[in-house]
Amino acid sequence: MKKLLPIILVVIFNIGAHAQTVNDIPAMEQKAHEGLSSKSMMSNAINNYDIKYHRCEWEVDPAVLYIKGAITTYFKPTVAGFNQMQFDFTDSLSVDSVKYHATSLAYLQLAGDILQIGFPAVIPANSLDSVTVYYQGVPPSSVFGSFIKTTHDTTLHTPVIWTLSEPMGAKDWWPCKQELVDKIDSLDIIVTCPQFNRVGSNGLLVSETQAGLNKIYHWKTKYPIAAYLVAIGVTNYSVYSNYVPLAGGDSLQVLNYVYPEDSAMAHAMTPDIINTIKFYDSLTIVYPFANEKYGHLQFGWGGGMEHQTMTFLVGFDHGLMAHECAHQWFGDHITCGSWEDIWLNEGFASYFETLTEERYFHPTFVWQLQQRILNISSVPDGSVLCDDTMSVGRIFNGRLSYWKGSYVLHMLRWKLGDSAFFAGIKNYLTDPQLAGGYAKTPQLKAHLENASGQNLTGFFNDWYYNQGWPSYQLLWTQFGNAVSLTVNQTTSHFSVPFYEMPIPIELKGAGHDTIIVFDHTFSGQVFNTTLNFTVDSVKFDPDLHILAANNTVTQGIVNLAPLSNQISVFPNPVKTDISISIQLKATDELTFEVFDVIGKKVFSKKEMVAAGNSVKTISTEHLAKGEYFIKIKGAEIDFSQKIMKQ
Repeated sequence: MKKLLPIILVVIFNIGAHAQTVNDIPAMEQKAHEGLSSKSMMSNAINNYDIKYHRCEWEVDPAVLYIKGAITTYFKPTVAGFNQMQFDFTDSLSVDSVKYHATSLAYLQLAGDILQIGFPAVIPANSLDSVTVYYQGVPPSSVFGSFIKTTHDTTLHTPVIWTLSEPMGAKDWWPCKQELVDKIDSLDIIVTCPQFNRVGSNGLLVSETQAGLNKIYHWKTKYPIAAYLVAIGVTNYSVYSNYVPLAGGDSLQVLNYVYPEDSAMAHAMTPDIINTIKFYDSLTIVYPFANEKYGHLQFGWGGGMEHQTMTFLVGFDHGLMAHECAHQWFGDHITCGSWEDIWLNEGFASYFETLTEERYFHPTFVWQLQQRILNISSVPDGSVLCDDTMSVGRIFNGRLSYWKGSYVLHMLRWKLGDSAFFAGIKNYLTDPQLAGGYAKTPQLKAHLENASGQNLTGFFNDWYYNQGWPSYQLLWTQFGNAVSLTVNQTTSHFSVPFYEMPIPIELKGAGHDTIIVFDHTFSGQVFNTTLNFTVDSVKFDPDLHILAANNTVTQGIVNLAPLSNQISVFPNPVKTDISISIQLKATDELTFEVFDVIGKKVFSKKEMVAAGNSVKTISTEHLAKGEYFIKIKGAEIDFSQKIMKQ
């Protein structure tokens, strides 16, 4: 999902159920049952059965805010003693009846938008059975709309109905299981509407049948699908197709349902998706729903929504189409297993949109990275992990779920390298435990670790679970061919005291330039390198690999005249190595000593230090945590300072 514009939500519908047999589901064995179970509903009743199939039969008229439907669900109980089931379903809609083997069942519409159904006897675990819910009414409005009646064409004001159920709006217009635990294995969608309309939906269009003054559209998908990705759009759509060449000589249909008044614009813009899909295929796996289609359906919400095999869009600009198309891999093929992990949908789609900019519009790619850093660093806190899954605003927080999530992937690509990064992504997408199902962040992490051989626990702790971002302070000096760089780091939020990252530093001068990558493991770390040219400029992370803001680069003072004896010690507190910056008027033999708080000498070293500027390093890894004193003595030097070992 991608939000582009401020939105005002309206809601509208009308329906009457149309019966139809389904060949793909075995005929149900008729069973005699007596009486309703007297057992109370189990607390986990909505997750004690596995949905195998839905037949969704709806009647809608885009001119009327109303829906009438019949949802037939084929299911298998997953527990013993199964005699009741629950659906997520709003009590704003009225249930007419619930049928089970031609018998009416007792049901209750409970608080919390739960439809509870009682069976006349226990249904054995793992046995296939079915139930049909007949209902009608005016669907309620939700955050993003769920079920909307509005108009398009500013001249004709043509009625249109469309749905948008993410994250928790499917229950507002049909009885389903919308928790992120159980995908629907296959689905038929049968919609009756006035004949001058067309219906767009998931999967393949099986038939379009005249029925008096109405038409009946039958769509079918055989791919597993989450309830929130089921969708319909109904109006006088203009229809045309683009085609994407696939490996092996096949082609993928991109079916476009667009408003007639926007048809010329859409014809000019939608072919852009061809290269995008080919590019995503090359980076990951072949389009996951290649046996059916991809599609665009125009609707009136201010952005786009990645309904499986048929994205709903307000317009057809490159960024929006690329973002929503990426969701077919990340969000639809593999869906986040909790709204806490929404970045597995939105972070990926945002980053793959960025990858298309890198491939086809590089100046826009650089600008996009700059803007995302500015946006993320505009606030000092916030984790990619969604810490409030009851708040739709937090789930779809652009700064965190989208932009910071996408930058986490950008940094993983930098840290692991393209080969390991994309290999890990491919393995994630093809994992038989995840493909066509749900995933959580640790599962992605495991695939990236296996592909790269790197332990990413620290990285995910810093960048995903905890909050904020770093700032780098770089001090550099050059003496002859020797270049010394001291890199300090501060963080915007206390939850992360230090971000360990490989840092790229660009050094330029005298017609030469080079980028050197240093493994930055603690603040105050000193890096030394040798160059065959005089450096006149240094730039931290020139290609924006790292999410960091307010960085500074300072050149140290060289060849002071006259030189003075100066010593500074950093960082303090220290974790591993302590650096000593020394400026001497004349060459001197210096004694370096470290004492603990009771005066015991724990380190001693003598070294001849040349006149001018230099940096020396003392390892403190062998020292226990606590207070120490460092003393430095020479002919004209007598220096002492307290340090704290962390």
